[in-house]
Amino acid sequence: MATAQQPAAPARRPGVQPLRAGQGYTFVLRKLHSLLGIIPIGAFLLEHLLSNFEATKGPIAYGAQVKFLNSLPMVRVLEWVFIFLPILYHGLYGIWIWLRGKSNVVYYPWAGNWMYTAQRWTGLIAILYIGQHVYRQRFSGVSLPENPYAAFHKVQVELQNPWMLAVYVIAMIAICWHFSYGIWLFAAKWGITPGVTARKRFGYVCAALGVVLVVMGLASIWAFVGGKYPNVPEDVSPTTYYVSPAASSSLPV
Repeated sequence: MATAQQPAAPARRPGVQPLRAGQGYTFVLRKLHSLLGIIPIGAFLLEHLLSNFEATKGPIAYGAQVKFLNSLPMVRVLEWVFIFLPILYHGLYGIWIWLRGKSNVVYYPWAGNWMYTAQRWTGLIAILYIGQHVYRQRFSGVSLPENPYAAFHKVQVELQNPWMLAVYVIAMIAICWHFSYGIWLFAAKWGITPGVTARKRFGYVCAALGVVLVVMGLASIWAFVGGKYPNVPEDVSPTTYYVSPAASSSLPV
């Protein structure tokens, strides 16, 4: 008696192999990628947002903050070891993970898959934005380490271009999202938030943090383009008392 032939199993598309402790160097590389996203990159992001928020106090306050940061001991070594190289590794390895992985938002549109996709795209936006931003502000035009009080003018001129303003706004939202969700992923992967309930509650914390960071970032951008400090000269310094036209109109005659 002939038996019915079993249908062939459907072919599976290749994806990222599951990570297990002790299985090769990939586990270590991914752990390092996750850790660097929080320390030092995440710490630097928080510092950078706080420093940029000084722009809301005016050109001199912003220039003083740039001067302070560039006066730190061994600042160039710190810049490369704790900022440039970690960002380069985190960004490039993140792209490599993305190219090897596959989300299923079309076939399985669950929240986790959408988060996965958003995290990858915001990461790509972040690395592209950081690359051009570092080049324009750090290695192009007037050198801010030697001329810190020209920082407000330099950023303001760049943001006068509506396309660059749009790039800044989009990148700010993307970076804050990427970092906030990255904290949630870090806590889950490193066993800090075991269990569904703990992860859900921590998700609310991360979402609130993301909103606060976005508001701070957008407020800093608005300080350059909002009209309170229009046409700031490049040579502004603590010895020149800069008063915006809006403020000067209210001064007594």
